[in-house]
This record gives sequence, structure tokens and C-alpha cells, in this order.
Amino acid sequence: MQKLIEYRHNKPLHQQLSKAGQHSMLSVDVLALVHYFAKTGEGDILEIGSFVGGSTIAAAIGARDSGKSKKIISIELGGRLDNHHLATKDIFKQLKKNLAQFGVLDAVTLINGSSYDEKTIAAVRHALGPKDVGLFIFDADDNVRRNLDCYGDRLADRCLMVIDDYFGSSEKTGPIREQVDELIASGLLLQLGFYGWGTWIGRWQGAPVANHGDR
Repeated sequence: MQKLIEYRHNKPLHQQLSKAGQHSMLSVDVLALVHYFAKTGEGDILEIGSFVGGSTIAAAIGARDSGKSKKIISIELGGRLDNHHLATKDIFKQLKKNLAQFGVLDAVTLINGSSYDEKTIAAVRHALGPKDVGLFIFDADDNVRRNLDCYGDRLADRCLMVIDDYFGSSEKTGPIREQVDELIASGLLLQLGFYGWGTWIGRWQGAPVANHGDR
């Protein structure tokens, strides 16, 4: 909370994150934490469910502000979204446009596909070695456990975790909360808190349940 207060009083940065928030379903406070984690944390960044880029932008700006070289891998299935304030005919195309607008398109490796598709898994495992990831962002479907089974061995010990829809009215909320609670109970996740409109923040504590092997 101390860092969030500092971010709220840093007007230029807060304004930049607020603009990024226009392309996100995450709150500006969560985007501030994503920026902070990307800036101060160790390791690379893996995001599943970039949508049209709000959190991706926050992570890329944070990584840039760190002054260190960090890989950012962001997976987005794409498609079309109607009847929403962020409606778009082509999610992936809009994602690339928004990243370019903020000058971070070249800083992010985008993967257009399902996170649990074998080709996507192979691409991520080729780009990231074991325990390379220091920040994991998940805002996709209702099965975070499946994605941790795919990529858990790429997460560093005490990797920072940002998992959306722990609280809220989304149909994803029930399964997400149940899985996160089970992972906490099993000792694989450590809970740090809740921010924004229901985003869970914590750390990765363990090894993956399943392993696809290095590819």
C-alpha cells in the first residue's frame, strides 16, 4: 500500500498508467503494482491473457524503467469482443496497435494462440529457461491451475504472481478462487493481498504438478 500511495502521488507515471488503464480490465492500482514488480523484481515476465494490452504496457514500461534487460512474453488468444466498453473486432490487432502507441511493441514477444496449445507451450519453453520468470500475470480463462501445470517450472522461486478475477461477478471468479485457495493450502502459492476490483497478488512457492519437458 505504501508503494501504491507513492505511485498515486507520482503524477506523470500515474497519468501514464491511467492511460494504459484505458486498455485494461484491471484497475490502475493493479497496473501500478505490475509496473513496480516489473521494475524492481528479478527475472523475466510471462503474461497469459494480455487482452488489448493494459497490463502488458505497464509491465513493459516497468521493465524499461528497471534499466535491465528482461524478456516479456505475452500470450493472447485474440478474437472479437462485442457489447463492451473495450469492444473490438480483432483483439490481437488492437493489442499490437496499443503497444505500438505506447512505444513498447518491440519490447514484448507476443504469441497469438491458446496458452495450453502445444505450439504455444513449445514457444514459451524455447524462449524461457527453468526458473527464468520473476513475474507471472494471469488474466485469461478460469483455469489458472492448468497454466501453472504448463509453465510452473519456468517460474523462479518466490516469483511474483498477479491473478485476476479472484473476487468479482465474472463467471470465472468461482473456479479461479477455488483453484488459488487449493494452491495456497498445498503450499504452492503464498498470498500477499487483494487489490483493485478483485485481483489476487502473491508469490509462487513450489514446483509444477505436471511437466511437459524442455522443448
